[in-house]
Amino acid sequence: MDEMKKEHQKLHIAVFPWLAFGHFLPFLHLSNHLVQMGHRISFLSTPKNLRRLSQIAPNLSSLVTMVPLPLSPVHGLPDSAESTSELPFHLVPYLKRAYDQLQLPLTQFLHNSDVNWLIYDFAPHWLPPIASRLGINSVFFSIFNASTLAFMGSPEEILRRCQQQVENLTVVPEWIPFPSTVAFRIHEVTRIQDCMDSEASDFFRLAKVIEGCRFVATRSCAELEGDSLSLLENLYQKPVVPIGLLPTEVNDSEGDESWGSLRQWLDEKTENSVLYVALGSELTLSQDEMNELASGIEKSGLPFIWVVKTKDDPIITGFEGRVSGRGLVWANWAPQKQILAHPSVRGFLTHCGWSSVIEALGLGRVLILFPGPSSDLGLVARLLEGKRVGLEVPRDKRDGSFTGDSVSKSIKRVMVEEEGEQLRRNAWAMREIFGNVKLQTKYLDEFTRVLENDSVVTKST
Repeated sequence: MDEMKKEHQKLHIAVFPWLAFGHFLPFLHLSNHLVQMGHRISFLSTPKNLRRLSQIAPNLSSLVTMVPLPLSPVHGLPDSAESTSELPFHLVPYLKRAYDQLQLPLTQFLHNSDVNWLIYDFAPHWLPPIASRLGINSVFFSIFNASTLAFMGSPEEILRRCQQQVENLTVVPEWIPFPSTVAFRIHEVTRIQDCMDSEASDFFRLAKVIEGCRFVATRSCAELEGDSLSLLENLYQKPVVPIGLLPTEVNDSEGDESWGSLRQWLDEKTENSVLYVALGSELTLSQDEMNELASGIEKSGLPFIWVVKTKDDPIITGFEGRVSGRGLVWANWAPQKQILAHPSVRGFLTHCGWSSVIEALGLGRVLILFPGPSSDLGLVARLLEGKRVGLEVPRDKRDGSFTGDSVSKSIKRVMVEEEGEQLRRNAWAMREIFGNVKLQTKYLDEFTRVLENDSVVTKST
């Protein structure tokens, strides 16, 4: 085969995300694009997760080959649990140990396949040397944005963080050469540690996948995080390819019964008046926290839709009755992007999950930032407040407590008060980046070209 044909041959690409739906969907979105460009995709995960993906994203999942890898039992992990959405924080370390035991079936699959490229997540610290031994090129795809990665530092600095005091994670690191407020709060770091496996911390995992990959891809773009992207190449001493924000276009979901009811409710509200409240599928608040949040939403006096996981979520007594007509508490799944796209919605009180933020700013919705104490959520909140597209609800930095009054004041400032006007303007302007499907698709196309034009290493026998 001549060199030109080798560079443009169709590839077999395997993807291996961490066991969380906030990770599955970006990996699936990327897989869909690669399939449309003519490449074969093997999506590797556990059977239960693959079944759920086929249900919630049938149009995407039907285009890729789903490869089930059996999850071995681990002491301390409930038998049926295969994703973080099924577990409280303190049991997530056991899921990481089970994930590590996928090493054998995954290695067997790779050895018996013709995979050219392997795209993996932050967690499989053991995978880069396996890919190298089999002659497979590898990419670390970070669903985290570039600012989060820059805050963590070089692989050497990330490994040092394992031994550092938690206070070191609450200051902007010295290697950030531009103005930044991106850092954790003490209460966030404490909760994050609850999710870590003592045998292989998240810092160790992240450092090893960065060290072992051919290049890093991150869910970001130069129009948003040009400084951080440039810094990452210096920190890693290897290429960093922005993959874009992976926005999705809004579908009206005419046949969706739940959307029909929600749309009818929204249609009755004034344009730019409604607050949408959703804290993701994994954040759980205590009774006191739910009471304070409900109190703040009620005191704001604004119409709202509040999506809760189940009707059993503990909301302050009498709340729904007092806000009847003005507010709607919606249990279980809700079509978030359709809600955000409705003209009556102005703002979004969010837990700061990157996917939710991308959806909201893609539609120009201003943000009330209420980050959960896990993963990179606090870092995302600081980034967005620095970009002046939202305002973070004040909380005690050590224990994370907050009051209903602080929630109410933040909502009103962002949604209706004059001093929030610039935030609203900035958020609306962000549609040109976050909602620009053509621009973001160019990043996916460039990532695809990187895979196609890089040399394909023949696997060892």
